[in-house]
Amino acid sequence: MPYYYKRKKKKPKNDEPPKKKAKKEVNLVAKLDRVFALYIRLRDAMPSGLFRCISCGQIKPYEQSDCGHFHSRTHMNTRWDEKNCNAECHYCNRFSADHLIGYRENLICKIGEGNFTLLQVRAGQSKKWSDFELKLMIDHYRKEVVRLSIEKGIKVKF
Repeated sequence: MPYYYKRKKKKPKNDEPPKKKAKKEVNLVAKLDRVFALYIRLRDAMPSGLFRCISCGQIKPYEQSDCGHFHSRTHMNTRWDEKNCNAECHYCNRFSADHLIGYRENLICKIGEGNFTLLQVRAGQSKKWSDFELKLMIDHYRKEVVRLSIEKGIKVKF
């Protein structure tokens, strides 16, 4: 028999179907990530449609912005923390290995040393978000995105 034929999957030993992660929760997290990223990018944009990258300090068009996290998105306690997230250019957020050096300095200037220390403590703690909390945050940030897009004259797609 050739090696490329599919093999039959073995049944679990305990005769129970394998557990799957709740699809509902994953969809809510993805929706919140998208809406929150739009909010951060709009929050940090100037009315002229430009923004200043928190890492390198360059001024670029809104379309070239990302929602950059100082503490990575794996830290669920600070994943949607407005102090942890700022507008960052595509290059710094995706390709620059040392972007956190500039990010740290500018973040301390923006939020202060005390808030920066609290942010580090919160990043080290674990958090499990309920579906109710995620839905509330999605609704809140959707309203904020609409408000900011009208206020700053920047069109966005949900």
